[in-house]
Order: sequence, then structure tokens, then C-alpha cells
Amino acid sequence: MQHVKLGRTGLRVSRLCLGTMTFGLQCDVPQSNAILDAAAAGGIDFLDTADVYPLGGGHNTTGRTEQIVGDWLKGKRQQFIVATKCVGQMGPRPWDLGMSRKHILDAIEASLRRLGTDYIDLYQLHSYDRNTPIDEALEALDSVVRSGKARYVGVSNWPAYKVARALGRSELKNIARIDSVQPRYNLLFRSFERDLLRLCAEEAIAVIPYNPLAGGLLTGKHDPKAAPPEGSRFQLGTAGPRYRERYWHDQEFETIEALRKVAAEAGCSLATLAMRWVLSHPAITAPIVGASRPEQLGDSLAAAEQGALLKDLKAKLDEITVQWRSVDAER
Repeated sequence: MQHVKLGRTGLRVSRLCLGTMTFGLQCDVPQSNAILDAAAAGGIDFLDTADVYPLGGGHNTTGRTEQIVGDWLKGKRQQFIVATKCVGQMGPRPWDLGMSRKHILDAIEASLRRLGTDYIDLYQLHSYDRNTPIDEALEALDSVVRSGKARYVGVSNWPAYKVARALGRSELKNIARIDSVQPRYNLLFRSFERDLLRLCAEEAIAVIPYNPLAGGLLTGKHDPKAAPPEGSRFQLGTAGPRYRERYWHDQEFETIEALRKVAAEAGCSLATLAMRWVLSHPAITAPIVGASRPEQLGDSLAAAEQGALLKDLKAKLDEITVQWRSVDAER
């Protein structure tokens, strides 16, 4: 497994990052542990989680994923780079969410307990909170870095202009700056190529994209004429409707059929081709790969081994999916 720099930092991370958002809901503990074992065996030593995971389980399951990951990490914490996130609703009180200094400092303490560690390698704001001044959030992140509770900080689901403003404020105030972003990015959702990825390349910010296989749609295994299968990302708890809204449309399935032909000509699975396309963008650091079974990691591991696409093949995929560069980023 290749390792690459996390943005401008000196930290090196595996070319793939294991996403864990279904651990504790779609995947029970033994299944989650088996996926973690398979990822480690494949050379993935970069793990991403969040305090609100498992996604789709509602407030009564929040924190369960971090606990599963923390239990698995016992005795081997130093062998892995661990990333987690805060901002989501973690309790019934109005201050149990958001980017306030109180919530960020409370949230990291809770994550440290669940993960069974005294530091987090990459601590990220899961989304943007319009009700909190950006300086307050950045100063709180600076506090967790200076205290040693986090090594680096980043954001997820932030638009480019907010990332740019945060960079400026951090430079002005001489505080810890954002070293990573976590956007949605795949062949069926390319909006961030127009601004965010260009900003990250220019400012040496790591890009750790989620949904590189569009929630599994880019495996090509789903039938558009049938309902999404039970247990899939498209039927999973409260997250299912969100994923169907994102991807379960005739246009996406038409694109997949065109991509399937290219994959057959290239002699690889559609999932491997889709992952190699993500890896081919020069701004991308480490796509976040998810799985509900250990064997599902095979296509992504193959993509990391095969590396970037040849220029002509990438251009062909770019042309087939050009319509997805203009899709609404809020979708």
C-alpha cells in the first residue's frame, strides 16, 4: 500500500482510508472487526469515523461506531492513523451540537473516551454551523491541537469559500489551520472539481473524499427496475432516503451502463475503474472506502495497487460523466 503526505503536513497516510459509518448498525461487532482486519491486512492504516456514527441509526446509536473502533484498536493504537469528527447532535440539549467552543471541547473528550486513546490524529468538523462565528470554531480547534488532544484538524462538507475564509482567518490569527477537507466526490458527483479541489491543490490541503463509489451504486450491482435491496446503503435507517435522493435516478443508472462498457473494455470491475478514476485526480489524497463485508474491499485495494488511469482512459470517463460536474452541490 502506497503512503502519501497529508496535505502540507509531514504526516504520511495510506492511499486508501477505511470509512466506518455503518459499524454498529449495518455491520454488527464481529462483522465490523472482520472489515477492520481485512483493511489492515490490505495495508490500510488510516481509519475515519465520527461521533454521530453509525449513520442512519438515530440519536440512540450515536457513539457506537467510535466504541467499536476503539475496542478493536486496543493494543495496536500506534499502528494506525485515526480520524474522527464532531458537530452533529450528540444529546438532547441545544449545546450538544455545532461548532461552539463548548461543544468542540466536550465532543473531543467524549470521542477520546470511546476510542480509548489520549489523542486523535485528525480531528474534523463534520459540517458547517452557520450559528457559530468561524473564529470561535478555529480557536477551539487550535486549543485541541495545542493541548495535544489532536495532531491535525480538518473539515468535512464545507464549501470552497468557507475553507478559503478559514485559511485566511487562521493565518491572520496565527492559529492551527485546516489541513484536510472531506468532500463527496465520485464519477456521479463532480461539482467540487470547479472550486474546492482547485483550492486544495493550490493551498496544499489534503482531500479525503467520501462516497467514491456513490454509496455502492458504482459497483454496478444494483437493478434500477427493482427497489433498493434491504440492508444496502439505500435502505439503511434514516440515511437511506438521503442516498436515494443523491443517486437513485434514471440518469445515474444510464451513466453506469455507459461506464460498465468502458470497464469491460479495460478488463476490470466497474468499482475498481471508478476508484482508480478518483485516485487519478492530482488533488486527491486518500479516498474513504466503506464496506459491509470484508470481501467488498477487494475492488478498492485493487484500484490502489493499479494506481492512476492512463490519460486517454481518464479522459473517456471524464467525457461520459461531464454532466455530473454541474450537479447541485447541496444534493
